[in-house]
Amino acid sequence: MDHATVVVSGTKIAEELGTSRLQIWRLIQQLRSLGVDVAGHPATGYRLRAVPDLLLPEMIAPLVKRTIFAKHIHHYYKVGSTNSEAMLAAAEGSPEGSVFLAEEQLAGRGRGAHSWHSARSTGIYCSVILHPAMPPSDALIFSLAAGLAVRAAVVEVAPQLRPDLKWPNDLLVGGKKFCGILTEMNAEATRVRYLVVGVGINVNQLKFPAELREIATSLRIATGTEWSRVEMCATLLKSLDREYRSLVENDNTRDAILRRFAESSSTVRGAKVSITTNGDENGGLTGVTEGLDERGFLQLRTVDGLRIVVSGTVRVSGNL
Repeated sequence: MDHATVVVSGTKIAEELGTSRLQIWRLIQQLRSLGVDVAGHPATGYRLRAVPDLLLPEMIAPLVKRTIFAKHIHHYYKVGSTNSEAMLAAAEGSPEGSVFLAEEQLAGRGRGAHSWHSARSTGIYCSVILHPAMPPSDALIFSLAAGLAVRAAVVEVAPQLRPDLKWPNDLLVGGKKFCGILTEMNAEATRVRYLVVGVGINVNQLKFPAELREIATSLRIATGTEWSRVEMCATLLKSLDREYRSLVENDNTRDAILRRFAESSSTVRGAKVSITTNGDENGGLTGVTEGLDERGFLQLRTVDGLRIVVSGTVRVSGNL
């Protein structure tokens, strides 16, 4: 990447890496299979045609230097789930601010039993480790803050968009979902040991599996423009850093997050919705939303009175 226009012989690369030309050829083929555009062959040498839009630590770290996320960035071409990797690393003592990025997830996870479609090198699949000094009952506020961070990052990169926040952890454009947030934690009764916030953003996808076509979109589909994932990822991490620092350093930030989330959501107040929880797809609650309570839970006015929704999938049936 430092010499992208220079043709370098396979022999010289082999000498620098202390391996054989045959192994260099194999490594070049592996890079090509992962989407890296390398020109040339063993007889003439190799040249990187273009700097790849890969979420490599060497590309991301310089762009997030003054954040908590600059020092421990881990990148995978393929991984089961960045959240799973982050949770395992956190359990083994990985420091706060550790970032886990993947080009492709083989078992991407959403909230509950849902999966997250993770096509190779088209989206951002990112998880970060946090160590907030807060009780586990406050975990929801981090999901809401992450949603605000994603929204701010998207508006900064694509100002023509105004993403809609859907409680508790989705972002939509044109009524279709382009981002999901999954927050997981390990906690004692009174304090969080560590928190992992996972963010999946559909950036440059042009198509989705049949079962998702009516409900999913991407920034590229919404704008007609291909976006730099490196720029989007760096902007996201800077935005997450701002929200997190404000939350843990300022006592009044919590109320501001709840207010800003409600202002950026078309469904938090005055929307007629149905809500289902895991294993309750045929039942659930129906009513009109009446904002968030002081903990960030959704208030729902039903025929039986005001209900507090702790978790669930919100489906909008109309606005009042």
